[in-house]
Amino acid sequence: MLDLDMGEYAAFVWPAWAVSALVLGALATRALLAARRWSAELKRLEAERPAED
Repeated sequence: MLDLDMGEYAAFVWPAWAVSALVLGALATRALLAARRWSAELKRLEAERPAED
């Protein structure tokens, strides 16, 4: 099964996992927010563009 006992190294391993998870979460959030901004900018630019006949 899954052995989560880190013994004497737990004080170093668990915080490292926590920091890694926070950084990955922040990067994912940042990427999603940037994608939304890019999408909004694209819609704005397409709306500004004159219609082609």
